[in-house]
Amino acid sequence: MRQTSDVRPRALITGIGGQDGSLLAELLLAEGYEVHGAVRPGADGYDNLADVADSIELHEAELLDEASLVATLRRTSPREVYNLAAPSFVPASWDRPVETAEFAAVGATSLFEAIRVVDPGIRFYQASSSEIFGDPRETPQNEETPLAPITPYGVAKAYAHFSARSYRHRYGLFACSGILYNHESPRRPLEFVPRKVAHAAAAISLGRESQLVLGDLDARRDWGYAGDYVRAMWLMLQQDEPGDYVVATGESHSVRELVECAFEHLGLDWEQYVSVDPGLQRGPAELHRLVGDPSKAREQLGWEPQVAFVELVHLLVDADVERMRMLADEPATSMD
Repeated sequence: MRQTSDVRPRALITGIGGQDGSLLAELLLAEGYEVHGAVRPGADGYDNLADVADSIELHEAELLDEASLVATLRRTSPREVYNLAAPSFVPASWDRPVETAEFAAVGATSLFEAIRVVDPGIRFYQASSSEIFGDPRETPQNEETPLAPITPYGVAKAYAHFSARSYRHRYGLFACSGILYNHESPRRPLEFVPRKVAHAAAAISLGRESQLVLGDLDARRDWGYAGDYVRAMWLMLQQDEPGDYVVATGESHSVRELVECAFEHLGLDWEQYVSVDPGLQRGPAELHRLVGDPSKAREQLGWEPQVAFVELVHLLVDADVERMRMLADEPATSMD
């Protein structure tokens, strides 16, 4: 385990405004870090950072511009860099495959190069994904499972995953990849199924909606809590040697189980409100056998997921109920 120091550690997070980036920022601040975030020029509206806005510093940087990244690294002099900047909604990668490749693959390489130029001693975390396994040869998957991505997102993440290994071996960079399975929180956008289900259940319970339309109720995922997963990211960079780690619960749950749990939590019979539209199914791109084996993370990092599936679903539902109630209590904006 890495030795502690009296000097306040400094970290730079790309994608700091997203679910994982904001939760990681909060964790690092709690651990005594000075936290910096790299954001796209002209971007704004970082609602997830509202609670820590006065405690972090944001810097404009373009992930596809190596010179911009070099300047940001020199300005911030981080001890650790966490690369979380990339499109995260997998189905959308079929609509924007070039953009996905640019940010998830080329952008990561730009950052590797910038770190190599500025300070090869920087410890680096690359956000990998279970999508790199695609149609896996084995279930559950571990760090040695062959990569077989299907989606443009998975292909781009596989490129970045291999690149991290390449820079680790060629230049000796302390580069770690976290192969994270689906991880959720109330900060997820509504297009993600767990948040979509939780939001609909909350809205129906409050009489604001009457129906939830989904695609494949039999689709399965290994779902965990994002707050647990960002801790795994941090732990990876505290080790004596770099490596890649699967971060998952090791459990598979169906969308049907998710729906039943969410609606039951509010005393609702889900079958009265949920309908299926085959047009929403992902077809051949749907991945049913992605379940992670987190044994290495458990043994080497001492990491275990703290929030179980049912707790996660209840957390999501309760957050949306509270959010809707707060909005209902807000006074109407005057039109005078």
